[in-house]
Amino acid sequence: MRKDYLDTYQHKGFRKRLVELLRTKGITDEIVLEAINTIPRHFFLDSAFDKIAYEDRAFEIGANQTISQPYTVAYQSQLLQVKKNDKVLEIGTGSVYQSSVLAEMGAWVYTIERQKKLYDEQKNYYLRPKYPNIKFFYGDGFQGLPAYAPFDKIIITAAAPMIPPKLIEQLKVGGMMVIPLNEGDIQRMLRITKMADGSIQQESFEAFSFVPMLTGKQD
Repeated sequence: MRKDYLDTYQHKGFRKRLVELLRTKGITDEIVLEAINTIPRHFFLDSAFDKIAYEDRAFEIGANQTISQPYTVAYQSQLLQVKKNDKVLEIGTGSVYQSSVLAEMGAWVYTIERQKKLYDEQKNYYLRPKYPNIKFFYGDGFQGLPAYAPFDKIIITAAAPMIPPKLIEQLKVGGMMVIPLNEGDIQRMLRITKMADGSIQQESFEAFSFVPMLTGKQD
């Protein structure tokens, strides 16, 4: 956990360059890009990483987890088509960076972390007062949060071995889930829409590489 939280003109310049890079890579949702431009990504990393925090790559954050590559965060956020006041379930809180992007976009984020170490660290999350629309939970992502369902959108930030049926149950009719699917080193990004009869419609997008989505909780 870093001790200083300065957001300098240099950091803001790094973010502007990052946003322009994301544009060249096909991110067109201006609300997503503005969220990336607003949020100090270096706050989510040790201060030793300040000069490279805005490179388009993932970094380890402990507990065998990573803060995702900015392109991946932007890509999933764009696919999710977030609207203001959408109720979003996030599986895999990690560094809280993806949660913050969704919250900055105006969503109410219900985020689950299975790693107790990371969940405990999230209690000291510096931007927590800015984003009261993020609700934190310690639990098994495969189970979701049935007490808070249904959700307008669901985002999974780990490689899922299959589409979790309990999460489909917790998705509103017409709601969307963005999920990197398949075990192994490479996953296909899917967007799933829940139909009125309870069936699902799948759209397939680019390939990515995520840490695996695991069952249960890790103390």
